[in-house]
Amino acid sequence: MSQPQRDNLLIVHWHDLGRSLGVYGHPGVSSPRLDQLAAEGILFTRAHATAPLCSPSRGSLFTGRYPHSNGLVGLAHHGFEYRTGVRTLPHILHENGWYSALFGMQHETSFPVRLGYDEFDVSNSYCEYVVPRAQEWLTDSAPIEQGTPFLLTAGFFETHRPYPRDRYEPADTADVDVPDFLPDTPEVRGDLADFYGSIAVADAAVGQLLDTLADTGLDATTWVVFLTDHGPAFPRAKSTLYDAGTGIATIIRPPRRMNLAPLVYDELFSGVDLLPTLLELVGITPGDDIEGLSHAANLISERGEPVEVRDHVYTEKTYHDSYDPIRAIRTKKYSYIENYAHRPLLDLPLDIEESPSGQAVEPFIHQPRPSRELYDLESDPAETRNLLETDLTEEAEGIAGELAIRLNEWRQKTGDVIPSEFAGTRIAARYTETYFEIHGLTLTSRAATAAERGFDDEVGSQQ
Repeated sequence: MSQPQRDNLLIVHWHDLGRSLGVYGHPGVSSPRLDQLAAEGILFTRAHATAPLCSPSRGSLFTGRYPHSNGLVGLAHHGFEYRTGVRTLPHILHENGWYSALFGMQHETSFPVRLGYDEFDVSNSYCEYVVPRAQEWLTDSAPIEQGTPFLLTAGFFETHRPYPRDRYEPADTADVDVPDFLPDTPEVRGDLADFYGSIAVADAAVGQLLDTLADTGLDATTWVVFLTDHGPAFPRAKSTLYDAGTGIATIIRPPRRMNLAPLVYDELFSGVDLLPTLLELVGITPGDDIEGLSHAANLISERGEPVEVRDHVYTEKTYHDSYDPIRAIRTKKYSYIENYAHRPLLDLPLDIEESPSGQAVEPFIHQPRPSRELYDLESDPAETRNLLETDLTEEAEGIAGELAIRLNEWRQKTGDVIPSEFAGTRIAARYTETYFEIHGLTLTSRAATAAERGFDDEVGSQQ
């Protein structure tokens, strides 16, 4: 790989999207600007978050370390924070001469100054606020004349619940693609149509930001990165270790000056791989504290057969609204999951539980969850037939045994010790009741109030 230039980085991230874009095979979704970005850049088809919930997944994206390694095993507004000494992408870039700015959403900490940005504005995370602030920064404040490379991060509240219709016009319910794991009812279709509406608004906002990047000429020297944190806020997606929970949209467009051909990247890619990949793309060697693997050589080389960087990814969950420890290993062919606590089949996050889709599945999710799950992703991509329960064969046991060994070795190597506190409790209530009491709110008004004030109902405050 030739010596990279000290290019800029623009990172745009959304909430709870999964891979729900037209370019990923959802024709009912209106996402023309991101579809075009993918057509001009690199579309990752097998990117997975390290965790199916906001703070832990984002923590891995911005540190290159697994949640149990960097300390962010639960949501930041529940009190979880990075361990002392953990370096973020802004920290590392700053050490190497980059200037960094953040506008809008972050969910890694209750103290955003700890993230290492040179400047930030997290007062509002809706796209119609974030994009004008970022546009203004690009045109008036970016350190271009000084020759200083920059990192600009734009975080959107979208596409997190709720999806109020005064903000997002729903899609046509006839155009909705109902996943195999959800019942096809009018209520679910309406819920998905509302979700699609928020995608359309956020996609247009990304387009405005990309237009400004082009108008300033900065697209010639800027890597554009679009991604989300985890799967959409629907049952059996967000908060689960199935593909719908950890599969994430990831698009990277190289600087225009490189004139690289578009690429569909089918290799397995983990959230911990983003940071070392970006660092190498801009000429920085990742440190020994990074657990992810760089894919940079595959992304800028001649468009031949890529070198296999990894043949599996690891995913995890410990806390969301409740204590729910799960670990998994995923290859291109199999998904193997270990559930360590006695939990119901699906433990729905509060925002999903209260939704039309959550109500639609509520009667079917209370039976006990199996301790082990194995899915053949080639014959059963929706992961609906657990091979360790249905038609159990010696072959399935052997495959599960091999994957279990690899999973255990990873846990030992990375120091993954599953805590036991808060077992069986709804920890969201432990941490949010006090906040809402102080501000004179009720828990039932949480979503509406969050939408009104422009913050994530997972976050609890604008910080």
